[in-house]
Amino acid sequence: MPEFTSPQGRRIAYDQLPGEGPGIVFLGGFRSDKEGTKAVFLEEWAKKQGRAFLRFDYSGHGSSGGVFEEGAIGDWAEDAAAALSLTQGPQVLVGSSMGGWISLLLARAVPEKVAGLVTIAAAPDFTEDGFWAGMTRDMRTRFEIEGYLDHPSEYGDPLRITRRLIEEGRGNLVLRSPLALPFPVRFLQGTADEDVSVATALRLLEHAEGPDMRLTLVDGADHRFSTPDCLDLIAASVAEVSARV
Repeated sequence: MPEFTSPQGRRIAYDQLPGEGPGIVFLGGFRSDKEGTKAVFLEEWAKKQGRAFLRFDYSGHGSSGGVFEEGAIGDWAEDAAAALSLTQGPQVLVGSSMGGWISLLLARAVPEKVAGLVTIAAAPDFTEDGFWAGMTRDMRTRFEIEGYLDHPSEYGDPLRITRRLIEEGRGNLVLRSPLALPFPVRFLQGTADEDVSVATALRLLEHAEGPDMRLTLVDGADHRFSTPDCLDLIAASVAEVSARV
């Protein structure tokens, strides 16, 4: 499996297809990896279209080096920026959940590398508006004393929320300051998503500034957004954004 070392010294595993541009870069979610359903589906779709494609694992995720509990949003955004350096020219970013937040950070940090954007249940600022806001007073007291809090998860083992994840996340919030997206953008969101609400998707749409932004709500779709219809919608959205670049 190919891998590279980021400028910060982190070992990042990736898979890359050659092809025509603009290339497509998939950015996965919190604790997910590049072998997920959406990443693999989109790679197969890109292959059939003759499009360049890249998927990778953030540090502490999947096949990359590092310890998940030691990472934070800024680290993973650095990993994504390093992965972008493997590509030629501006790319269409496809960000799922946390990957949606990271794609917005990339749009702010390296706009010259972003040709367009498709987000899937984007979760901007979730460390603050989700984890921190969801803690009771007693939970926050225990969190401050112990430096972490284990949060139940339907996707497997409990999530360990660390003090660094919360505090470092506050330096990377995107919904508290201007957010320019000067390229085609398609936000996709399921109405039955229990992890990211429709209200979050609407807030992102209203907050961001750009000439070509659309939000599509899919009735009954959950956070995984991986049914055949949802996968087809992702591919159609990437094709639409690419055609408008």
